[in-house]
Amino acid sequence: MDAYQQADVTEPREQISMAEVHDCFTPTELVLMEDLGFSERGEAWRDELEGAFNLDGELPINPDGGLKSFGHPIGASGLRMLFECWLQFRGEASERQLDAPRLGMTHNLGGRPGSCVSFISIVGAERG
Repeated sequence: MDAYQQADVTEPREQISMAEVHDCFTPTELVLMEDLGFSERGEAWRDELEGAFNLDGELPINPDGGLKSFGHPIGASGLRMLFECWLQFRGEASERQLDAPRLGMTHNLGGRPGSCVSFISIVGAERG
């Protein structure tokens, strides 16, 4: 994946410390976890049930509750995902604050079936 190459990410599940993924539907989120390399093919459901993607899990996914918790405002969802990374990196995410996230990823989809586009950003927090 181009975004991983540009960010020198070779082991996404180990190198990324939080992710905001486009969870417009539960099956979409599970497919994305596999497509993004967070789970092996056919195993995202198991990883989810085992707590790997919880706030205190190995790789917190959608610490803010995901798209549906915000009403999924089309067009603004991707910006809101980046805002969550910013809050996390600044230590301002209140009760959902993660312990010193280093590298965050956002994934957003848009468009109609057959003509969708996808945007992935990988952002980091500089630690001194």
